Amino acid sequence: MDPSQTFSSSPELANFVVSSGVLNQSLATVQDLHGEMINQNEHPVRHKVSQQPNCTFIAFSTLPACGKDYIQERGDLVSSSTLKESFPLFNFLSNKNNPDFSINKAALELFASISDRLPTLKSQIDNSKVLIITGNSFGGSVATLFTLWLLETIDFSITKRPLCITFGSPLIGDNGLQNAIFKYPTWNSCFLHVVSDQDPVPRVLISPHNPPATELASQTNVYKPFGTFLLCSESGCGCFEDSQTILELLTATYSDGPGNENPNQVLELYRKIVEYLNCKVICGDTTGLLQWTTLPLRAGIIIQLVATRLMRPQLQGQNNGLDNLITKIEKQETKLAESRRQGFDPSKKLNKMKINMAYLEWYKKCFKEKGIGYYDSFKSGSSQSDIKVVEFKTILTHYWVDMVDEAEKKPQKEGASFRTRWLGAGTNFRRMIEPLDIAEYYKGGGQDYIKSGRPVHYKKLEQWLKEKPASVPNKLKKQNVASSLTEDSCFWAHVEEAHISCKLLSSGESSDMEKELKKLLEFENYVYGLMKYYAVSPEIFLPQSSFMQWWKEYKEIMGTSYSSNLSNLMKDHDKYAIGSLEIP
Repeated sequence: MDPSQTFSSSPELANFVVSSGVLNQSLATVQDLHGEMINQNEHPVRHKVSQQPNCTFIAFSTLPACGKDYIQERGDLVSSSTLKESFPLFNFLSNKNNPDFSINKAALELFASISDRLPTLKSQIDNSKVLIITGNSFGGSVATLFTLWLLETIDFSITKRPLCITFGSPLIGDNGLQNAIFKYPTWNSCFLHVVSDQDPVPRVLISPHNPPATELASQTNVYKPFGTFLLCSESGCGCFEDSQTILELLTATYSDGPGNENPNQVLELYRKIVEYLNCKVICGDTTGLLQWTTLPLRAGIIIQLVATRLMRPQLQGQNNGLDNLITKIEKQETKLAESRRQGFDPSKKLNKMKINMAYLEWYKKCFKEKGIGYYDSFKSGSSQSDIKVVEFKTILTHYWVDMVDEAEKKPQKEGASFRTRWLGAGTNFRRMIEPLDIAEYYKGGGQDYIKSGRPVHYKKLEQWLKEKPASVPNKLKKQNVASSLTEDSCFWAHVEEAHISCKLLSSGESSDMEKELKKLLEFENYVYGLMKYYAVSPEIFLPQSSFMQWWKEYKEIMGTSYSSNLSNLMKDHDKYAIGSLEIP
């Protein structure tokens, strides 16, 4: 990273929304909606959808009564354990490392009041456009919760990530909510909060109702920020992303203003800010800073503190309190930048998983030599080795569940080998371990694994592989078939279902014999297709394998005179393992 870029990416985000006109359009949509809220007896939350050529704006606004005093009186937090049953829309934010979080009760009640509108709002999202979600004051809180809900419910492989821009919004959650969002940097980057130095609403849940900002780091049941904050004054604006820095500056930059007596006056204040930003680069001219310091990070901090009216350039070095604050922010931003540089690079942990895969390779080879295959050995559970396999399988599964979750929601580090080494290792894991999960599933009496029992991480790994197909010549696959894994990791699930169909046909227990026979013919063609492209491991032909047991059952049902592509291949299946079987 270039030293001049050490501060953070938040100024780039702010410059983008200003230069693109998104900030101006967002506030205009909010003002239009706010002007429509005349009747105090109407629903406390209104929304407006505005379709622009390149953007869709969804704005939220609350009644003027939902202002500063309303927020102060309703600063209670509602825990995720309380919400789990009564309002489960945000259960996805809980995980084993961060099981508990809390959300402001008033914000949650306002959002819950529009829960019936969520499907309609979601249906109005145009996948080809950038989605901007916005709101002011408590309307911004509703916009934030709506954005969080979307981040979990929308398929971002076909839809752009939304950007939530709030004006004068209060903080909405505790450190648990902050941690849940910080786990996914791409989520955290979807929020830009614009705050005026004269607006008390964004600060009302910090002081005096919470401990001083200097004590917040050690507290748990207090409000914490997330996203990027654009702190504004008549002198300019500064962008901050580190949460502790934001808490320090929200308190330090406040100057008494119009308050909450006249919401229109507050919106007018933000309109002037937006107009000012349209005429000036956010962080101003840096040329005058060269005489103060040669460190780009410290210079960037000073520029932004000047812009937020917290200090004047001539006071640099004359105020120990400000110097200490600058030093503190410098340390916090350095730490933040370091964590961003690390990005998402799963290769660091990947090497540690090799020993587990190596053991399973040994297990597979051992039972291949015994003529049963590792799938059927594990299913029977007759070996002491199976106990050790469970241990290694559990370690690998936890690792890949976490990796798939991170890969889906975290940005990849530039240059990371996600689609090569990582995806290749994930594919090997899926093809090696999923058969063991299938064995456990059917041993426990399960049916229809693919539709009813298949874990999400296997589905994602398979989907990502299909998105980046690797063409391997059939000749090469034929040469290496002896050591290959079956490409379809659900192969043994198909075998188990074929066993069930054979049993139903043989016993006459099926109410639809033609349906079961059709399923068997489809399975037969499926196996033939795998063999034709050398996509199935020769282990399936081991004498004691479940597949060979199925084949015996199937031949009895179809009769000795039955002939098909697969039956012809099965006559010489021994040649398949050495790559000498000619398949038409």
